[in-house]
Order: sequence, then C-alpha cells, then structure tokens
Amino acid sequence: MDSWWDLGEWVGHDGESLALYDIECAFCGERGNYSTEFSVEKKKPNSRKSLNFDTLKCGNCASYIQVVWSASSSGRMHGRRIQPWPLKITKYPDHWPESVGRYWLQAKKSLSTEAWDAAALMARSALQIALREENAKGKNLYSEIDDLAQRGILPPIMKEWAHEMRELGNESAHPTADQKPTNSRDAQEIVKFLGFLFEYLYTLPKEIQEYRKRRETK
Repeated sequence: MDSWWDLGEWVGHDGESLALYDIECAFCGERGNYSTEFSVEKKKPNSRKSLNFDTLKCGNCASYIQVVWSASSSGRMHGRRIQPWPLKITKYPDHWPESVGRYWLQAKKSLSTEAWDAAALMARSALQIALREENAKGKNLYSEIDDLAQRGILPPIMKEWAHEMRELGNESAHPTADQKPTNSRDAQEIVKFLGFLFEYLYTLPKEIQEYRKRRETK
C-alpha cells in the first residue's frame, strides 16, 4: 500500500461498512461489543473514495481503540487499520489450515509464557504439518523439506530456513539427558520464521486469488 487512499482496494473484509463484529478489543479480548464515540470522514476529491476515522469504546471494559478504514471504490469490501492492537494472540487467520493454525497458536502461547522448549517443539510440528498440507513426500522432515524445494514450492531461502527450524526443533523433539534448554532468542526466531512461511504459503496466494476475482468482475 503506497497511499492511505489504497486502503481496502486490494485486500480487506467483506462489505462496505466497518465489520465491528470481527474487531477484538486490545485490552479485554471482547469482540464486536462497541459504541462509536467519535467519527469523521475525509473524502477524496473527484472520487467516491473516503477515509473514516472512528474512535470505538469497548462495552465490556470501557477501553478505547481507534480505527482508520475505507471501503473499496467498488464498494464490495473495506480495509482497516486498528490501534492499539491485541498483544495476546487468541486465533489464527481463517484462511490457514486448522491443523497448522492450532500448532502455531500453541507455539505463540508458549513464547508468551517463556516456555522456550515447548515453543520450538510446537513450531517444528507446525512446520511439518504445513509441508504435509502441500503433499510433501519423504520419510522424515529433512526429506520433506527437500521434496518441496525440488518441486519449486519452497524457494531456496525458505528451504535454508526450514532446515534451520528443523534442526532446532529436533533438539526439543528428541531430547537427551544432558541437553541444554532452548535459547529464548532461538525460540522467538523459529516462530517468527513460521510467520514468514505461512505468509508465503497461505496469505500471498489468497491475496492473488482475490485480486484475480476483482479483475474478472471488472
């Protein structure tokens, strides 16, 4: 997005009105329970496009969030930016496979409680399930990574990082009596890489598909 006027034009949520039901309170986690305390609209000259600036009050904890949002020029969807955003992650994106999202969510929760070994193990599990969702072939995670790389599904840089994740996760998956605990930085990095991988495997294809649908509609 190169301009705020692009908000909602390429990716977003269904409908031309702000989907309050899907907005989570950054403080208490309640969804959709808001009153609009302040709202102002800025129109783009010579266009039906407008930017909306809304201040919402949570009906559960009485905290405030600010939302900048805009409907697309076609009126079929809208995009939004919210601050502050929830620091506690309670769900994974709807377009991710359920099994992948479940393990990723456990990895994120393990980070929040500083359970570094568990975070690395859950991240490794999420990685392997994601590869198998792509029909990876092989007798172990090592060969599954190489299989997808050879088929062009994983680019070289993703292959390299996936093997780094595999090696780190293996230490938690196959512990020894004298094994050192997982380093906090390593655990955070492996979960961070998962985010990049899932962006590549799931989010980017979804956005491309939505773009193609809009072009076909036009």
